[in-house]
Amino acid sequence: MGPRAHRAGVERLLASYHAIPPAATVRLAKKTSNLFRARAATNTPGLDVSGLTSVISVDPEARTADVAGMCTYEDLVAATLPYGLAPFVVPQLKTITLGGAVTGLGIESSSFRNGLPHESVLEIDVLTGSGEIVTATPDGEHADLFFGFPNSYGTLGYSTRLRIQLETVKPYVALRHLRFDDLESLQAAMDEIARSRVYDGVAVDYLDGVVFSAHESYLTLGTQTDAPGPVSDYTDMDIYYRSIQHESVNHPKTDRLTIHDYLWRWDTDWFWCSRAFGTQNPKIRRWWPKSLRRSSFYWKLVALDRKYDIGDRLEARKGLPPRERVVQDVEVPIERTADFVHWFLKEIPIEPIWLCPLRLREPAPADADQARPWPLYPLEPKRTYVNIGFWSSVPIVPGQPGGAANRLIERTVTDFDGHKSLYSDAYYTKDEFTALYGGERYDSLKKRYDPDSRLLDLFSKAVQRR
Repeated sequence: MGPRAHRAGVERLLASYHAIPPAATVRLAKKTSNLFRARAATNTPGLDVSGLTSVISVDPEARTADVAGMCTYEDLVAATLPYGLAPFVVPQLKTITLGGAVTGLGIESSSFRNGLPHESVLEIDVLTGSGEIVTATPDGEHADLFFGFPNSYGTLGYSTRLRIQLETVKPYVALRHLRFDDLESLQAAMDEIARSRVYDGVAVDYLDGVVFSAHESYLTLGTQTDAPGPVSDYTDMDIYYRSIQHESVNHPKTDRLTIHDYLWRWDTDWFWCSRAFGTQNPKIRRWWPKSLRRSSFYWKLVALDRKYDIGDRLEARKGLPPRERVVQDVEVPIERTADFVHWFLKEIPIEPIWLCPLRLREPAPADADQARPWPLYPLEPKRTYVNIGFWSSVPIVPGQPGGAANRLIERTVTDFDGHKSLYSDAYYTKDEFTALYGGERYDSLKKRYDPDSRLLDLFSKAVQRR
């Protein structure tokens, strides 16, 4: 896509906006989503984003790219890797869009040094709720929108174009999988590596981890390299997360991937969630088309389960209760990570668990009012957090209120001075939600950029599932 095609896509988007009746809520018309929140049905046509799905241009000298808001990271990476460049943060799943990662937050193993995707954005064109497109930059007329856009989930507007920074990458990633027999040792090592970016004298470019149990957990350290040599392939019969496991706490297991395969190492099996569909059974995997071993196809299976209630029907045939979906990512301060994981493993029967450390890139501005520059998800600058991801379900206990496990997790995350991403089910009260996700700052942004409430507000979208 070039600038001319992009302008045509924007024109179609604006035409579709003006075609929506004034009293109707504005929404996107998109075929895919990486949200785990169910939404209320609507008969109102959505915004036409069909012309906003590509990379507009790449500037290899400036190491920047202009990207349409609905461009997937799969297409973005395909456009930048030939230049030896990649986005600062590439979320784990191929069909996550750049605009979605910025407005909904994204994370990956480069986040301990590169922060979150919105921190490498230079400017954003946003279709606001008032129906105009504005360009938001850190120091321009719409700086409030620039800083308020992350974690707004389309309630302030939709990005049509983002200019992002790119970083130089090498063709291979050398991996070291470190085993730990206790969570406290893992926490200490992760803290030190996140701060120093070095382990055993070797630079660390990527850092994440997996907890299989309180007595078996791993950190995976990735180092970019030019050195040629054999590489592994986890898109066929071998499964990436199983390759991490080994017996020795004294001798790391090593591996190598191309930079392309490293960036998408989790997508083939949706981390480990493909096991729910039998894909990890060798007898089934052998016949499962390789092209359908990807997160976007598993999403279609999830949609079928939601539509026909397949999972609960199968549980009922076994004489088992229905299950509560617990699909969440939370951030807790790194010094509380071991305590939280111990609590989680005791209270919520889900494993494995993903760990991904992060630090905000930019220091806090000197102005006291800007002490937390991203008001809708206020992580503290110069502090290391750990994203903890858990994606499964638990049996519903008779007599307990709906979402009991998720409610318990929310309370505990708050007690641990943490935050929860809003891509999945949320159960906060209005007062709790307001205190955690922007408060008056969000209200002022809403009044300025969506004065007629054409878009849903964040509480209605994230908690009330409207």
